[in-house]
Amino acid sequence: MAAEHKSSKRKHPSMYDVARVAGVSQTTVSFVVNNVPNTNIPQETRDRVWAAVEELGWRPNALARGLSLQRSNTIGFVSDQIAIDPHAGKIIQGAQDAAWAQNKMLLVINTDSNSDIERAAMEMMLERQVEGLIYATMYHRPVTLLGAFRQMPTVLLDCYVEDRSLPSIVPDEVQGGRSATELLLQNGHRRIGFINHVEPIPATLGRLKGYKDALASYGMPFDPNLVCSGKAVTEEGYRCATRLMQLPQRPTALFCFKDEMALGAYDAVKELGLRIPDDVAIVGFDNLELIAAHMRPPLTTVELPHYAMGQWAVEYLLKHANDLNPEPLQHIIACPLIKRASV
Repeated sequence: MAAEHKSSKRKHPSMYDVARVAGVSQTTVSFVVNNVPNTNIPQETRDRVWAAVEELGWRPNALARGLSLQRSNTIGFVSDQIAIDPHAGKIIQGAQDAAWAQNKMLLVINTDSNSDIERAAMEMMLERQVEGLIYATMYHRPVTLLGAFRQMPTVLLDCYVEDRSLPSIVPDEVQGGRSATELLLQNGHRRIGFINHVEPIPATLGRLKGYKDALASYGMPFDPNLVCSGKAVTEEGYRCATRLMQLPQRPTALFCFKDEMALGAYDAVKELGLRIPDDVAIVGFDNLELIAAHMRPPLTTVELPHYAMGQWAVEYLLKHANDLNPEPLQHIIACPLIKRASV
């Protein structure tokens, strides 16, 4: 039985086997499969090598091949929570599509903001000789990185380091807030409530600035009574909308920091017997399609350009991977306005 079990194990073909079937040296096989330039190998010989590869079903050892060529064709992607969040999956999709377009693979590790996992992930990335790293966060914020991130080309996605010493891509929060408010102003609204996040992160501050800038461009004074802040959840959107709509001179439009907050605002407005958008127009932020596109009426919102950010990070990383002391670009990407029926 032992002999039968042993004989049933199929031996994986090797480069030696390919060379034997093709009638060439192992060096010739290596030159052909790695497409080494200036080797003057006749096309007929190349065809024999590839025919042998196909016949035997041989696959080169990717790790050994990467070591010999000094490239792994792999990009490391380290995130806090993105890989397990359905709303941010487009970041990975954009990065993966951009990597695949250049025959690279993405090695994704979700750390759940655990420093021990992050440290182990970095060691693994270095051992596998990834060609570069993307470090991505669930929301736009400053980060402090392990020193290992500076041992290879690194791009920051939806985050930045305070000294701006690494290239980064982040959404234009100010432009997003301004676009949302300008749309309401263009539709004749002059009392516009803003339901903002309570945490002092770049999105909170940037979207408030965009709101103020849009009002100023229309000669409208900023009224702090029209701003209500809370946690970025549905219940807080409901609470803030209820408070704003009970002002003696209520707003005719609401701009919400997040689509989840807009969902709560919908409930508050409808409970007051008001119609959207006839009595109150509402604009959200994020374009969470599972929510925004299926609200009644569908929600006009500002999109966080997740796919485009993932795509840009990979393209920039690969373009500048071999640059010596490149200027770390701090790229800000616009947030598109998605018009639906709530305005």
